[in-house]
Amino acid sequence: MNELSLFLPCAAGVEDFLAQEVHALTGRVGQDLLSARGGVRVRAGWRDALKLNLHSRLAQRVLIEVAHAPYRSENDLYAIAGGVAWEVWFTPKQTFKIETTAQHSPLQSLNFATLRIKDAIADRFRAKAGGVRPSIETQWPDVRVFAHLTTEFCTLYIDTSGEPLFKRGWRQDKGDAPLKETLAAAMLAASGWWNPETGEVSPQPLYDPCCGSGTIAIEAAQIATGIAAGSSRRFGFEKLLPFQSHVWAALKAEAAPRADRRPTPVFGSDVSHRMVDFAERNAERAGVAQAVQFRGGDALQRMPPAESGVIVLNPPYGERIEVGGVARGRAGPSGAPARGREEAQTEDGGEFFVQLASHWKKNYAGWTAWVLTPDMQLPKRMRLKESRRVPMWNGPIECRLFRFDMVAGSARERAPAPQPQPQP
Repeated sequence: MNELSLFLPCAAGVEDFLAQEVHALTGRVGQDLLSARGGVRVRAGWRDALKLNLHSRLAQRVLIEVAHAPYRSENDLYAIAGGVAWEVWFTPKQTFKIETTAQHSPLQSLNFATLRIKDAIADRFRAKAGGVRPSIETQWPDVRVFAHLTTEFCTLYIDTSGEPLFKRGWRQDKGDAPLKETLAAAMLAASGWWNPETGEVSPQPLYDPCCGSGTIAIEAAQIATGIAAGSSRRFGFEKLLPFQSHVWAALKAEAAPRADRRPTPVFGSDVSHRMVDFAERNAERAGVAQAVQFRGGDALQRMPPAESGVIVLNPPYGERIEVGGVARGRAGPSGAPARGREEAQTEDGGEFFVQLASHWKKNYAGWTAWVLTPDMQLPKRMRLKESRRVPMWNGPIECRLFRFDMVAGSARERAPAPQPQPQP
């Protein structure tokens, strides 16, 4: 267990930030730490696997590679899976589940491929445990096995995370399309407000004016206060045979935040008071109720919570049109409550972004704004010039994280008025 091959999948565009975080947590470098498409590979120990689960804000899971071999048929998969010493990881009294993914696999049926891997695991246990085999459980298995098939190779992993790592354990109140905590952390890393390699946080206040249930602000507040990402949840490794409770207790004790730490101010607001209530309850569960301040209010009207700082937001768009909630005290033409402006935009953005840019230029001079959107024309729509754009994926949606440096007024407003030319 001292040298394991770990793979940490992540959202596309986040690999380099995750590599920095893994280096900080494990100390591994060079060939022991490699970025790959969609994740990071690292050679590390069992204790490191536990530590990565507890602390990583960017990884989706921590997987242990247990086999990697060429294949041509389902029978090859059976042989590969049958050669793995599953008995060192779990017992025949436990349940398991297999999840199979593929890229250009020559096999006709992933279901049949999964079945053959399952048969191999069950048959190995029968042979090793006197005819006893573990049962399949698709909803809440004790152990998860992941199989990934490429054109030539089969890779088998045993999962140490259980539920995906973006499920921190504190977000029980949420809207219809919440931002994953892992992507919120990636936005904070890309903005430079949080450095995943050093753990340092910018002294500049952070503000999300379309905070929804508070994901970005709460993630930032936990980082600022030193609370470990996984401190409020359970993990899959707790049911694996190598697990030792005293090792885990020591890791959690080491992760306790320092009492003398002074966090950077974090703010959030939303047009929906219902979502603000959700955010406040989530912050309480996350242990940062005193470190983040939530307020109700339209993003087009809220004034800056500080003289300068960093804005990070994921405004509703296209696929997220229905997520903003209902603003209290407003009614539509039919008398029904009207949707907030952050929500009532069309796929082309409507007028919201134009008005938001005008509000920022007028009232947020000295602030830097980072906006995640799938609209590649957003800077043109906002009539702002971005100073940086970072490719990032929100699930299946290709996005860009745009940086805008706020100055008072527009370029046209700042330019001197033309002087009349003398007549000849």
